[in-house]
Amino acid sequence: MSYALTALTKKREVDTIIRDTIDKVLVLRFGRASDAVCLHLDDVLCKSAREVSKFATVALVDIDSEEIQVYVKYFDITFIPSIVFFFNAHHMKMDSGTADHTKWVGAFHKKQDFIDVVEAIYRGAMKGKLIVSCPLPSDRIPKYQLLYKDV
Repeated sequence: MSYALTALTKKREVDTIIRDTIDKVLVLRFGRASDAVCLHLDDVLCKSAREVSKFATVALVDIDSEEIQVYVKYFDITFIPSIVFFFNAHHMKMDSGTADHTKWVGAFHKKQDFIDVVEAIYRGAMKGKLIVSCPLPSDRIPKYQLLYKDV
């Protein structure tokens, strides 16, 4: 889907898009172009990009790129795909009932789910909030088990 959405492979590109996206939600999908779940999510993002274009920008970040490892470590991207949201260079968080509020882990089931989440983040950001509640019902939120090694 990198032909339809902006693909980022360098740290400088990610820094620039975070800094230069003003008054819009920036959606950064961290993942691999060869992963089946990432391809499903990319399809949803591509189909939704036009509908959310007035209040959001969508970009794909390749986690296999050596320069991107700074962001992979900083945002603790252990599961792919993971989506990180920004608004005016501020990291936006979402309380979706999972243990991690800093990112969305997994794919969206359908296009409308993604649109609802981005719209909720945009509305919250316009009110000055840095964390918003997830508008989706809990059965449509991907669940995952956090594993702690050597604790």
